Amino acid sequence: MTADTPLSGRLDDDDYPAYTMGRAAEMIGATPGFLRALGDARLITPLRSEGGHRRYSRYQLRIAARARELVDQGTPIEAACRIVILEDQLEEAQRLNEQYRRAATEPPGDTG
Repeated sequence: MTADTPLSGRLDDDDYPAYTMGRAAEMIGATPGFLRALGDARLITPLRSEGGHRRYSRYQLRIAARARELVDQGTPIEAACRIVILEDQLEEAQRLNEQYRRAATEPPGDTG
């Protein structure tokens, strides 16, 4: 994302690192330490501002919120991170499978 990209485009981007650690933690009802632990477990890797501060995207916050749900239910953080990774991989595989299925059933020459 470049400096000349309109702000509205960035705000609509799920991957744009718009949230500070404090705001991100507040939004998912967790502590900054929980977000750091997710980073240590390599579930999410926040981008860094020029000053070195962590910045989180909406996508990362959804992932962190799911991990928090699992931890709140008593799942150890390492297991919660693995579950979230597997859920994310399954969702992506299902999305791709549906794309392939649609492409296979389209008549030849149909750009749909």
